[in-house]
Amino acid sequence: MARLAWPDLRNARDVGGVPTTGGGRVRERALIRTDNHRRLGAAGLAALRAYGVSRVLDLRWRSEAQADPSPLAADPSYRLVPACFDPTGDEDIPPDSYRLMVDASRDRLAAAFTAIAQAPPGGVVVHCHGGRDRTGVLVALALHVAGVPVDAIAADYALTVNSPPSMITNTWDHLHARYGGVTAYLLGSGVTPAHLAAVRARLT
Repeated sequence: MARLAWPDLRNARDVGGVPTTGGGRVRERALIRTDNHRRLGAAGLAALRAYGVSRVLDLRWRSEAQADPSPLAADPSYRLVPACFDPTGDEDIPPDSYRLMVDASRDRLAAAFTAIAQAPPGGVVVHCHGGRDRTGVLVALALHVAGVPVDAIAADYALTVNSPPSMITNTWDHLHARYGGVTAYLLGSGVTPAHLAAVRARLT
């Protein structure tokens, strides 16, 4: 797990190096998580491109992206893939897990996961606004498919400020109790076995 000193970003890191079961590690320069790109200037854009990034997935709501467009919005690498529904005022994230998000936005999270699977060769950058909640859930799902145990997923998540690891472990408990597991949740949400294999191959 390497924090990236990309200019104009406050929460950028490569999840490469996270341990998988069996003694492996997640591949470096495969999956990068960041906060939003509103401050990204020429130096930051150059750093992102020099890192071998082939796809940028913006997980923000469409209303956020319209009000505050990404500086990469016209770039061929950019995709807006909202990871959850626009809020209507009563969808605050519980302080103990992401259970409401994973229940209400199954198809959105599946679409975002599929976008990682279908990205061209190269690094995939995933971001939302602060790079914690929507980004954290999607990255956690991808790391699970790569064979990363939940404790290591939670430890990576906790590297973001104000992100207790229990948010991930409690969410995983919910996915097991309600859907029979994380992989079963993804498959039941529209992700295909081929998508799972593609993400696993990308990250390991």
